[in-house]
Amino acid sequence: MLRFENVSFCYAQDDISMMEHLHFEVQDGEFASIIGASGCGKSTIFRLINGLEKLQEGSITVDGKPVQELKHYSAFMPQKDLLFPWRTIEKNICLPLEIAKVPKAEQEQRCQEVLAQVGLTEYRKKYPKDLSGGMKQRVAFARTLLSGADLLLLDEPFSALDYLTRVDMQEWLLRQWSHYHKTILFITHDVEEAIFLSKTIFIIQDRPFSEMERVEVPLAYPRNREDLKRPDIVELKECLIKKLRRSVTL
Repeated sequence: MLRFENVSFCYAQDDISMMEHLHFEVQDGEFASIIGASGCGKSTIFRLINGLEKLQEGSITVDGKPVQELKHYSAFMPQKDLLFPWRTIEKNICLPLEIAKVPKAEQEQRCQEVLAQVGLTEYRKKYPKDLSGGMKQRVAFARTLLSGADLLLLDEPFSALDYLTRVDMQEWLLRQWSHYHKTILFITHDVEEAIFLSKTIFIIQDRPFSEMERVEVPLAYPRNREDLKRPDIVELKECLIKKLRRSVTL
């Protein structure tokens, strides 16, 4: 579904390239995570996919077509929910539909459907200040879904939440992914989070990097927390942590 081929990029203010001749692929409907040290280039990959940074070499394609020729092919959810405090939850969620000039009757119907799916129907007339951190992230995810994109880019969306809320949101996200069958590329610093959510984990260890090590998580879906106690999963977690520690010291 997503393909990087021979991609190189360097920020104008940097002496060292971020990536050189990078190649990787994400399959349709896959849940894949990217892990790596701060500043290694994880968010730059998202900016390149969204066209916020221009390619200097290579190509990025979605469903076989260059991203430069596409519209509405991906949706981005950042760390902060970025909800407008003066708009109700319903109006916040409908924002992508308003921008796309979808008729109001259709906006209301689609908003009702996604609110029901994320369990927030009774909060539709509330404002962001009335919601908890986890609920705000669910609203932000619902808004991302209504963009209509099949590729969702989630950049550490749960990093600001407390531990228990983050665990609940991880389990909730897997249910949404199973329901909507979207392709998700997920950035995280949390190795356990990456393992619990992902089918595939990409590891950035160098800079500049020309490849990301690809690790397949040996867990079937649906998953539960007990799976994380399996000896092979504990071993995988320790292995990934060692790789990240090594990248920090390089």
